[in-house]
Amino acid sequence: MDTTESILTSVKKLLGIDESYTHFDADLIMHINSVFSILGQMGVGPKKGFAISGADEKWSDFLEDDPGRLALVKSYMHLKVRLLFDLPTASSAVDAMNRQISEFEWRLFVAADNAAREGESQNG
Repeated sequence: MDTTESILTSVKKLLGIDESYTHFDADLIMHINSVFSILGQMGVGPKKGFAISGADEKWSDFLEDDPGRLALVKSYMHLKVRLLFDLPTASSAVDAMNRQISEFEWRLFVAADNAAREGESQNG
């Protein structure tokens, strides 16, 4: 998994937007930062929070120590931004995406809780 890839660029790729097309960058950055806020509230990522301002921030800046959880974060980010930025017209597609998002959220909560417990046991 490439943790040195730009967050904005990777989200654009997943949405089918060419890296060089920058017309929607401000909208995408806003949605990406909203998802990072949600992740922070779930206990995922840096304790002080995280946000991007452009294509310079990398996935490793957000979560470098856990490649397994990072894969889940990338998938979650893609689905959440897709719903915010480019909502599918078919309600069945929206329902399927929402079910997958719910599963990812549950798994991220569990991973964050396990990481917190590991930190407590190492410090205690």
